[in-house]
Parts: sequence; structure tokens; C-alpha cells
Amino acid sequence: MSTTQMMKGILDGCLLAIIKDREVYGYELAEQLERYGFDSLSEGTIYPLLMRMQKEELVTSTRKKSTAGPKRKYYSLTAKGEEELENFIKRWDYLRANVNRVLKHEAASDE
Repeated sequence: MSTTQMMKGILDGCLLAIIKDREVYGYELAEQLERYGFDSLSEGTIYPLLMRMQKEELVTSTRKKSTAGPKRKYYSLTAKGEEELENFIKRWDYLRANVNRVLKHEAASDE
């Protein structure tokens, strides 16, 4: 399985987490992801996700003046987006814990 296939669902949550902190434009999101170690992602990967998230009302966008060039589209989280991010974090924690147990051959504790 390729990294790209594994990243499909994870990238949405990562984008929501970055946008949660402040308004961000698309290229800036790509730069942020690269800073976190996702160096193989292009803007061509990010923009379709942002468009879908906007259609799903997880994010909103506003065009603002740029100091260099044309206006930029800034994205911010909606209440629905914040809820989706919380759900993503819960799902991620669950999956991460279980995958790590499998990889380390550790049984789940009975609580």
C-alpha cells in the first residue's frame, strides 16, 4: 500500500487541525504540512480537498488582499468543521492505539 493511499483520509484531519488555529490560504497550508514533514504533498492535492470541505460546510473561505499578487482565498473552520476535527481526533487516537498494539504484538487491556 502506498503512502498516498494511506494519507487519503488522514489529510482531511490534518488540514482541519491547521485551519483551526487561524485563517490560512492554500499555499500556506502546503507550507505548514511540509514543515510537519509531509514533503511530498502538492497544492494540487490540497485544493480539491479544500473545495470538498467547503461544499461539506466544514470550512468557509474569504478573499483578501495580498501583499504580493492577486487576492488570496483564506480558509477558516466552521462549527461543523470543529466538530468533524474532534471526531477525527477520536478516530485517529483509536486507530493509532490499535495499530500500534498489532505492530508490537500487544493485547488490548481489559478495562
